[in-house]
Amino acid sequence: MAKKDKVSETPVTALLRQHGVAFTEHPYDYLEHGGAQHSAQVLGMDPFAVVKTLIMQDQDAKPLVVLMHGNRKVSTKNLARQVGLKSIEPCAPEVANRHSGYLVGGTSPFATRRSMPVFIEETILALPRICINGGRRGYLIGIDPQVCVQLLDAKAVNCALAE
Repeated sequence: MAKKDKVSETPVTALLRQHGVAFTEHPYDYLEHGGAQHSAQVLGMDPFAVVKTLIMQDQDAKPLVVLMHGNRKVSTKNLARQVGLKSIEPCAPEVANRHSGYLVGGTSPFATRRSMPVFIEETILALPRICINGGRRGYLIGIDPQVCVQLLDAKAVNCALAE
C-alpha cells in the first residue's frame, strides 16, 4: 500500500533542508477523510506518534495551529483557557486552506502561507520521533518533535482528549 519512497520537494522539505534538519519520508496512499489514524495504519505506525496539524481560529477569527496526536482530539475549551483566549474553534476547510496554503489532509505547520502561532500538545514533545504532514496529501515526514519548538516557536499546551 505504501507508495514510492521519494516524493518531489515540498515547501516543507525545502525549509527543513535549509535549516539542516534530518527527516525521513513516508509516502502513503491518501484516503479522503482517513486522517492520521489511516496514515498510521497504512504505514504501520503508532497513531499516538502521528501528529495532525489543525488550523483553528479564536473568537476574533485569528488563525492558529494546533499539533495533536493522531488518536486524540483537542479540548478547545482547555486550549482557550491555557492561552488566554475566550474561545477557539476549528476553521472551515476552505478557510484553513487559505490560511495555511495547503489542502486540508495535507496541512503542515511548516512553511505556511500566513505566520500563525503554533501550539503543541506537551506529550508530543516527550516522544523520540514523530511523523507529521510533509506538505501534501499522502506524505508524512519523520522528525524529532523538538524541531517544532525550534523552527515554529511552538508553545506546549495540555489539551488532549481521548477520541
